[in-house]
Amino acid sequence: MLKTAEAIFLTDSLYVRKVAGKWHTRHTGRGSDSIDPLSVSTLFRFYRLRFHFVSDDTVYYPAGKAGNVIRGALGYILKDIACVAECPGARTCGMRTSCGYARIFEPVACEGGPSGLQDQPRPFVLRAAHLDGVTVAAGGRFWFDIHLFLTQDPPLEYFILAFSQLAQTGLGPSRGRVRLERVDLVGLDDYQNVGCTRIFENGRFVARILPEALGVPVVSQGFKSAEGDSELQIRFSTPTELKQDGQIATRPEFGLLIGRIAERLSNLSSLYGDPLDWDWRGLVERAQTVRLVEMRIGSGEVLTRFSTKTRQWHGLGGLTGEARYAGRVLEFVPMLEAAKYCGIGRHTVWGNGILECIGGSIGSGTQ
Repeated sequence: MLKTAEAIFLTDSLYVRKVAGKWHTRHTGRGSDSIDPLSVSTLFRFYRLRFHFVSDDTVYYPAGKAGNVIRGALGYILKDIACVAECPGARTCGMRTSCGYARIFEPVACEGGPSGLQDQPRPFVLRAAHLDGVTVAAGGRFWFDIHLFLTQDPPLEYFILAFSQLAQTGLGPSRGRVRLERVDLVGLDDYQNVGCTRIFENGRFVARILPEALGVPVVSQGFKSAEGDSELQIRFSTPTELKQDGQIATRPEFGLLIGRIAERLSNLSSLYGDPLDWDWRGLVERAQTVRLVEMRIGSGEVLTRFSTKTRQWHGLGGLTGEARYAGRVLEFVPMLEAAKYCGIGRHTVWGNGILECIGGSIGSGTQ
C-alpha cells in the first residue's frame, strides 16, 4: 500500500484521500489493465452494459419501481423467445444449461448456500434508479444499465434481443413502446468516457470481439494490519435489507455489512466468473472490531409489488441513509467499492442494496 502526503493507494486504480479529517475514495481511471497480474485472482469481474432507447409512446416509471418494471419486462420476453413450447419449467427443463432464460433468470438452485441462500443469485443487476417517478414523453430518450456477472460466455445477445422486443410489447404500466437504439459496454467511471465500446447500433451488432470484462479489486494490496484507526462514512443509496439470525436488521453494523458483501462477491465470482482467492473470513472477523458510531438511517417509503409467480404482494423496503464507522477501516474500502456494482441484501436485481463510500459529516444522528 503506497502512502503519499495526501493519499493512500489501496490498489493501482483505487486510493483514498484525507480531506478535513475524512477519507474520500477516488479512482485513477486506469481500470483493470494496470493491475499486477499476480493480483488477478482478487479482481471481481463483470460487464457494464448501457442500453439507450427512444420512446415511441409516453412511458411512465412508478416511483421506486423503475428497476422492477424493467426486470419484469425482461423476464417475460426472455421466456417467450428462449423457451420451447413443451418446456416443463426452467427448474426441471433438460435444456436449462443452454437455455438463455434459465441461465439469466432462473439459475439452478444450489445446495447449502450461505446466509439463507436457497437459489443461485441471478447473474445480473439493473441500474435504473434515475428513472424512478419519471415520465418519458414520446420522442424522448432514456437509458439504463445492466451489470452482468456471467463473464464466461456472456449471453449479451439475449439481453439485446429481449430489449429489442419492447418496440412491440411496450414498457411500464401503460405499455408504452420504446425502441432500442444502441448498446455500449462502459467503464467504471461514469464521468469519463474510458473503456466505452459500442456493441449494438441500428439493429445490428457492431463489435466483433468483446473486450475483457472489467476488474475491480476486492482487497488492498500490501495492506499492513498496523494501520491506525480512521473513520469511514457509507451511504445506503437504495433500500438495503440485511438479515441477521433470521431477522431483518435495523442497524447496519459493520461486521454484518462486510459479511454480506464478502458472501455476495464470493458467490457471484465462484458461480459466474473467476473464483476469488482471498481470506474473506479473516476480513469478516476483523470487521467485527469496527464500530458504528453515528447513523442517520430510515426505512424509506414503504413500497410493494405484486408477484405474478407467487400471486402475493411483497415489500420492496430496506435501510436508506448514511452511517459512520470508526476503527481500522481502510482495508475494507476496496470491497465496499466493489459491492456498489453488485448490491447486497434482497432485490438486488432491480437495483436495491446500492451503497457508496462518501466523506463529510452526516449531521446529528443516533448511536
